[in-house]
Amino acid sequence: MNPKVDFYFDKAKTWKKEIEQLRTIALDCELTETLKWGCPCYTFPIEGNKQESNIVLIHVFKEYCGLLFFKGALVKDPKGILIQQTENVQAARQMRFTNLRQIVKLKPAIKACIKDAIAIEKAGLKVELKKTSEFAMPEEFKQLLSEDAALKKAFKALTPGRQRAYLLYFSSAKQSKTREARIEKYIPQILEGKGLND
Repeated sequence: MNPKVDFYFDKAKTWKKEIEQLRTIALDCELTETLKWGCPCYTFPIEGNKQESNIVLIHVFKEYCGLLFFKGALVKDPKGILIQQTENVQAARQMRFTNLRQIVKLKPAIKACIKDAIAIEKAGLKVELKKTSEFAMPEEFKQLLSEDAALKKAFKALTPGRQRAYLLYFSSAKQSKTREARIEKYIPQILEGKGLND
């Protein structure tokens, strides 16, 4: 246990017993406890890597607490307890719990998933991510790119992650008018070579 992480568990108002049990399970799997993104994160040293590899993260939500597996898409899940949060999440998978009994009952399956996640890191496996070209491009944006060479060049110069963020954001609007407004708002940012959240 890392004393620097204790405060997370001490301050917990909901899911306290549940996340303490998840902490025990993660530490039983010989993971190193640290704090990342404000949450308890469990890592494993991989030979040849300077930094330890992220394996799993504990997080809480209003309706449930959970474990987030960074490369969960590759983890063997015979019990079917790993969830893809949204269709756009490619690598991570989540286990959700709403009571302590669930965690205790699934403890062997949770440990098996953690051990598999460690094996995946040791083997150097990577989740094959969809290429940016596989993401839907809204017609409104496609039209603009065909008409504006500078915008097209600027968009193509963005990193694939920044391109995907824009495409997902623009596509998520249900109405054409909203998509057009979103695109219009972010044209200056794209032309500056900035991402959606820069």
